[in-house]
Amino acid sequence: MTTLDPIQVFRTEAAELFEQIESGLLDLLDNLSDQNQIDAVFRGLHTLKGSGAMFGFEALAAFTHHCETAFDRVRKGEVPASAELVACVLEAQDHMKALVERPAGDHEETGNCLLAKLHAAVGAQAGRALVVMPPLEPALRQLAEREATSWNMRFRLPANAMANGTNPLALLDELRELGDCTVRVDSSAVPGLDRLEPLDLHLSWHVTLTTAEPRSAIEDVFIFVMDEMELHLEPLASAPDAGSRPRPHAPTDEAVRLQTAPEITAKAVPATVSPEAKQGKATENVRVPAERLDELMDRVGELVIAQSRLSQLANSSADIHLRSVSEDVERLSGELRDTMMVLRMVPVGSLFGRFRRLVHDLARETGKLIELETEGETTEVDKTVIERLADPLVHLVRNSIDHGLEPPEERAAAGKDRVGRIILSARQSGGEVVITIKDDGRGVNRERVRAKAEASGLIQAGQQLMDQELLQLIFQPGFSTAAQVTNLSGRGVGMDVVKKTVEALRGVIDIRSEPGQGSEIALRIPLTLAIIDGLLVRVGAGCYVIPLSAVEECLELSLEDDLRSRGRSFISLRDSLVPFLRLRDLFRTGTAPDPHQKVVVISTGNERVGLVVDQIIGDHQTVIKSMSKLHDDVVTFSGATILGDGSVALILDVTHLVNVGQQQEAQLRAAG
Repeated sequence: MTTLDPIQVFRTEAAELFEQIESGLLDLLDNLSDQNQIDAVFRGLHTLKGSGAMFGFEALAAFTHHCETAFDRVRKGEVPASAELVACVLEAQDHMKALVERPAGDHEETGNCLLAKLHAAVGAQAGRALVVMPPLEPALRQLAEREATSWNMRFRLPANAMANGTNPLALLDELRELGDCTVRVDSSAVPGLDRLEPLDLHLSWHVTLTTAEPRSAIEDVFIFVMDEMELHLEPLASAPDAGSRPRPHAPTDEAVRLQTAPEITAKAVPATVSPEAKQGKATENVRVPAERLDELMDRVGELVIAQSRLSQLANSSADIHLRSVSEDVERLSGELRDTMMVLRMVPVGSLFGRFRRLVHDLARETGKLIELETEGETTEVDKTVIERLADPLVHLVRNSIDHGLEPPEERAAAGKDRVGRIILSARQSGGEVVITIKDDGRGVNRERVRAKAEASGLIQAGQQLMDQELLQLIFQPGFSTAAQVTNLSGRGVGMDVVKKTVEALRGVIDIRSEPGQGSEIALRIPLTLAIIDGLLVRVGAGCYVIPLSAVEECLELSLEDDLRSRGRSFISLRDSLVPFLRLRDLFRTGTAPDPHQKVVVISTGNERVGLVVDQIIGDHQTVIKSMSKLHDDVVTFSGATILGDGSVALILDVTHLVNVGQQQEAQLRAAG
């Protein structure tokens, strides 16, 4: 049995809280008076502080307490929300992440600096120029010196509270932190053993609390269960010497009995689950480590290969029972493969959400006014593709902001809106996902690109290039048109990283740019990198796989048409000429052509090319295997797969073949 590491569990939950807090802060910038977003950020900080203290991250809890206090003042209307406050809390959140990842590190100096910025932002809004944020413990002592009020409290949590993750002991501990606290448990509602549901909570509590905090601070303890619980809170007479009373740190006898009672109950009662509980479990989400999904994907891939071998044996056998079993296994393996692929699919929105913070920080750094728009966030892609695309998109967005978007004054002089726009969009096109980064900036300066390329020796002086070839030069290693090196650009490594990563994903980059209107870079990436549907073809004695998502249609190529097209390599397809490649010549098979050759028309985007093969064998579930490092320079193939008979078939790189066909077409048109 695997035991979960509680610290790792907290770090996972903390990462989700950081995302929620960051998203709420960035949403708040759109409307600084949005009370819902203010409350959401406060709840996130409150939960992070409480969870951190529970798991022993005392430094995190103490630091987060100050950010929570700042937003508590905003929430109560004592100070207005401001862009400066949001920026301070965003910067403080980075420090919180460091406290989670390296709790034993030396973070005191950074923390004090951030707290000074935070308190200055809050103090400036309140009309007080404060410089130093008071430490946590003195602040608590000051609270104890205020006039205290006694409260009589009765509360009952919902029956499913513990099943939903609420810990009553943690709530009682938070009440004790507010002041002098006496707790009595009411177990009168606990049913007999024959009717007891071990997952339900039947206890209620009576609490007498003396605190200098207001009523809202007490209610905030129950902020996440307030809508479902019963809470009766009444003030008693003022307690004069509450400030001198010692605050109990040890749990009361009732609390000790409460801690031991669930364990005794669990041993005495069989673990039966009600139908309602079972129905609720059906809709729950399960957190699974990514490496387990990868391991399961490998097993499914091996199963698909084994199923292919079984199908080949069944087809060569006269045993009807073997064929029946083979068909069942093929159906089940196909369904398992489809289910596994769905499990690995992740919405692109999880990737796009990261760039809101990046754009916010770069806007403050560059002084530009930037608006980020996202489209197609629900488009789903394999999780491995999402992980590998994160860094390339960062480089592309930074490049658009630094090189593309103009400063507000320059945009206004050009008749544009002072606020520049960055648009991130995603859409599915067949077996590909197309991710586009578009800006409305100044566009690519082609003269500067050519001059830099000539100076770097990438092209010869005066060499004729197509527009797309010229624009693709910006992805060359070491290429940069920046006049000087800055934090954003100038080193010539960012766009090179983009190209290498996209090519490693078997993708392609398209770029379009209009001077003065902006640029658009489109990344065409396969939806998955694990298992694909392929078209198995034969060329000479070898078998090859063409990704089925790229196949448009298949045509017969007679010997007469083949001879007639020699020297031009074009076929007429519904009143349009489509270039084609003879794979026999490309692979140098050295065998005579088949008299009944076929043309498989493939496409990427709007570009099409035909591939001449000897035989089309049929569809094939293709488990993609990476090629060795010795074959890194072989650009015609993107991988390999194992066939049912144990032989290896190479997977054709559709993007590369389409580019070869288009270049061949351009050369023929130029020659003739």
